[in-house]
Amino acid sequence: MNQLIVIAIGGAFGAVMRFLVSTGLYQWIGRGFPYGTLLVNVIGSFLIGLLSETLVLQRVTIALDYRAAILVGFIGAFTTFSTFSLETFYLIEQGQFSKAVLNILISVSSCLIAVWVGLLCGRGLFWYSNGVLHLPNSVIPFGMIVINLIGAMLIGIVAAFLLQKIALPIEQRATLLILLIGVYLTFSGLYLILFLIEHGFAFDKQMYFMLTLFVGNSVLCSGSIGLGLLLGKQF
Repeated sequence: MNQLIVIAIGGAFGAVMRFLVSTGLYQWIGRGFPYGTLLVNVIGSFLIGLLSETLVLQRVTIALDYRAAILVGFIGAFTTFSTFSLETFYLIEQGQFSKAVLNILISVSSCLIAVWVGLLCGRGLFWYSNGVLHLPNSVIPFGMIVINLIGAMLIGIVAAFLLQKIALPIEQRATLLILLIGVYLTFSGLYLILFLIEHGFAFDKQMYFMLTLFVGNSVLCSGSIGLGLLLGKQF
């Protein structure tokens, strides 16, 4: 039952983000081609390739629900094969055969490439010492931290893009941005602590180190989000 709940929560976030990203892109460049569906599928493919190394291969047993919420819930709802199929069929029905074929070729090839690139990035980060820097009395999971930074930058880019392209009251935009950043910082740091606990570090004995790691991750990710916001404003 717990897994069903967390998958539902992750799916809710993923579905909302898919709607916002695709709607923002369509408002920017129009609906002459299914750009919105293509973009969310490519982003989702890259993320599932990247995160499969962290959340599946670098397995943290006590974070099973955590993985389900992200991989099955969020990414599963963020990407959409059914919408891709429907939009392709509509193009065929409207006699736009060249666009239909182009959509199939670009969507399939770009998503496969995105998964491949994500896997390469993830495996590269965990190639050295499984992505962990061993210190005398502690460890630093630098592979996970780098992945957190990549995710933070993507959030910043997407958030800046959405805030410019979707007409929302300033209060709603501020609320959406703060909630998005707060949730990401909390759960990205929490996963680091769960990783340490899984590898034999007692929270009561290593509490200060874990909190320092949590705060450090939050500071680095905040900077990465800020960089992403600056980049996103260029679109």
